[in-house]
Amino acid sequence: MGVVGRVLRLAVRLERRVERVLADFGLTLWQFDVLATLRRTGAPFCLSPTDLMREVMLSSGAMTNRIDRLEAKGLVKREPDPGDRRGVQIILTPKGRRLVDRAIAARFEEAKEVVGFLTPRQRTTIEAGLGKILLEVEARARSNGREKD
Repeated sequence: MGVVGRVLRLAVRLERRVERVLADFGLTLWQFDVLATLRRTGAPFCLSPTDLMREVMLSSGAMTNRIDRLEAKGLVKREPDPGDRRGVQIILTPKGRRLVDRAIAARFEEAKEVVGFLTPRQRTTIEAGLGKILLEVEARARSNGREKD
């Protein structure tokens, strides 16, 4: 209970910190997640809606809503998929790229501030331990048919 309780408390506090950082850029956490996911793909910064949905672990209805909202802000655009006449690609616009690049830099600074007092060895140990827990929890959720746990 000590580990799980601390992880839950820490998650709430970290999420609040991230939300404050992102608010300076007019972004919510979900908006940042979608934009950063597209940014990580590299040029030309695009994914199919299905691939984007899988990457950010959302339902198709939720993904459509989020794409619509980001498109209305000019941060992403839909374009025909050159490899599939029936498909579309979600592309990070130059405006979206500039915004997410600035937000990513601020997000990295915030993360450094959170763990900066730890030694590199402590960070590695904590990361490995949390990664092991996460893999096990996700594997159990998949085997029980509850992938979104």
